[in-house]
Amino acid sequence: MDFFGYPIWVVGLVCVGVFLASFMDAIGGGGGIISVPTYLLAGFPVHFALGTNKLSSCIGTVASTVRYVKNGCVDWLLGIPSILLALLGAHFGTKLQLAVDERYLKLLLLLVLPIIALILLKKKSLPEDREPLNEWLRRGIVWGAALIIGTYDGFYGPGTGTFLLLLFCYAAKLDVRTASGNVKLVNLSSNIGALATSLSAGKVLVPIGLLAAVFSIAGQYIGAGLALKNGSKIVRPVILIVLLLLAGKIVLELLGVM
Repeated sequence: MDFFGYPIWVVGLVCVGVFLASFMDAIGGGGGIISVPTYLLAGFPVHFALGTNKLSSCIGTVASTVRYVKNGCVDWLLGIPSILLALLGAHFGTKLQLAVDERYLKLLLLLVLPIIALILLKKKSLPEDREPLNEWLRRGIVWGAALIIGTYDGFYGPGTGTFLLLLFCYAAKLDVRTASGNVKLVNLSSNIGALATSLSAGKVLVPIGLLAAVFSIAGQYIGAGLALKNGSKIVRPVILIVLLLLAGKIVLELLGVM
């Protein structure tokens, strides 16, 4: 039995992978580290894998974003400029990708990731409460992070949500729930921009993407609920897993395995 020309087992593999990726992404970011390889493992050409993943992840991200918004976990004063700056950064990051070998960025990340992991292990938990900080300094950190990590997202991408979450919590002193909500706003806007580009280029398998989106919504909704309920108790270990998976992905790419 086929689903729009693809065997049912292939579609099933995609749906399961997308659910797990979305569940992890809603809690600590980094869902693309699982979902994109799942599409590739299922046999999708690279550009269609990336485009179809954007469709399913974009729709799924709406679910977790709405849940954070409904629970009052979004600081709109910080969030709205962050969306615009992330889109600007992603635009220039994509242009930079055409001029610079991303191998250098991967090598730099291999040096940075262990440091981030050590900092996270040293901290007993992510902040459950918003800590005192000059509000203009907080805005500068959040908006600057949105621009810089947005540029990274356009240039390479994996782990974008995780990096934003860590910067929002540790540098901008936001509580983990508000930080997660604002991260979702930034991620959703960059996903929409990327999806529009992929759709215009005809690189999205819409029926499969929409089916996978159902599982993405479920994963994002459940993951967001756990993050809202348990805070750093669940977010911190998921971030550590994301950092480990990202390091493994980079090593495999540098070795030419992926």
